[in-house]
Amino acid sequence: MKRRKFSLAWQIFAGLVLGVIVGAIFYNNPAVATYLQPIGDIFLRLIKMIVIPIVISSIIVGVAGVGDIKKLGKLGGKTIIYFEIITTFAIIIGLFAANIFHPGTGVNMKSLQKTDISSYVETTKQVEHHSIIDTFVNIVPSNLIDSMAHGDMLPIIFFSVLFGLGVAYIGEKGKPVLSFFQGTAEAMFYVTNLVMKFAPFGVFALIGVTVSKFGLSSLIPLSKLVILVYGSMIFFVLVVLGLVAKFAGVNIFRFLRLLKDELILAYSTSSSETVLPKLMEKMEKFGCPKAIASFVIPTGYSFNLDGSTLYQAIAAVFISQMYGIHLSIGAQISLVLVLMVTSKGIAGVPGVSFVVLLATLGSVGIPVEGLAFIAGIDRILDMARTAVNVVGNSLAAVVMSKLEKQYDHNKGNQYLEELKQAS
Repeated sequence: MKRRKFSLAWQIFAGLVLGVIVGAIFYNNPAVATYLQPIGDIFLRLIKMIVIPIVISSIIVGVAGVGDIKKLGKLGGKTIIYFEIITTFAIIIGLFAANIFHPGTGVNMKSLQKTDISSYVETTKQVEHHSIIDTFVNIVPSNLIDSMAHGDMLPIIFFSVLFGLGVAYIGEKGKPVLSFFQGTAEAMFYVTNLVMKFAPFGVFALIGVTVSKFGLSSLIPLSKLVILVYGSMIFFVLVVLGLVAKFAGVNIFRFLRLLKDELILAYSTSSSETVLPKLMEKMEKFGCPKAIASFVIPTGYSFNLDGSTLYQAIAAVFISQMYGIHLSIGAQISLVLVLMVTSKGIAGVPGVSFVVLLATLGSVGIPVEGLAFIAGIDRILDMARTAVNVVGNSLAAVVMSKLEKQYDHNKGNQYLEELKQAS
């Protein structure tokens, strides 16, 4: 009888469940954070350690393989337009959901626990004067080492693309450089597989600390908001991204099964970074060219935050309803336009969704203090929006490959069959 393998997805899921149980049992016990937080921090640091080398080496190898600046320019333009269309759909769906179901109407603010959000206020200054022009100016690094130190993905991508073109241009002289980065990429993917063995422990620690700190009871007064956010995100993935996937010739349910390991990990850690290396590797195996997968997915982390923008639209209307403020159609259109700008190019900012909301709410007359009432459950909401971001960015690589007529359906189907047999 064949012994069933306890896959990484199930190991991470087990870590998630055990973390919830331990956090609930030891609710409000500071010892949980003392002993478990370092484990979670080590895991997140391991991920941050490998992300930038993988992104740089993969993009340089992919771009050097293409070697055509016109092709890359067309790909970049199509990618940005696609990201803008999809995130706008996400914002509109969020607004529709909030207006139809009224999650904030009738909420008793006295029953809610306020959380200190002062740590986000200082960061908001980076976003309040953030325009589309600023986003494109900031793509060009003034100091690459500084961008790498701060994890600013867009400048790193910009440099890597130019460097890859340079390697392609010098021909034979560039082959040793190309071999170096090919070796770097392969070595870092091996390191990624090693780091992933630690993922169940990191997930257990991170979720255990979260539940012990806030408790499951904090969800009850805001349960309507939580249910609406999760319901809207499921609708967005299955309907909007489902239709996009159908256009690309991909079944959305098979696609979600393909990403199950990455989705469980991203959901548990509330961090898209934890799965970036594996997503790039998996999309390449799924039939996307290396140049497209290694460019589109990291860029999407700044421009294609579908889950985050959907949540921000719902949260903004929720707070206005909670305070009894009526948002006119004009105010909601203004909200869409502001979110379209402020949500771009700032993925490296800690607590990005909260920071964007702080910068956005005031522009449409919604009290920013309202965020203090939902900060306590933000981690639960962040888990969902991170998972949606992962699906959206992975699918974007397939769509761009399809638009560039470079998507290999046979390779994708073969990979799905291999995964099915392995499980």
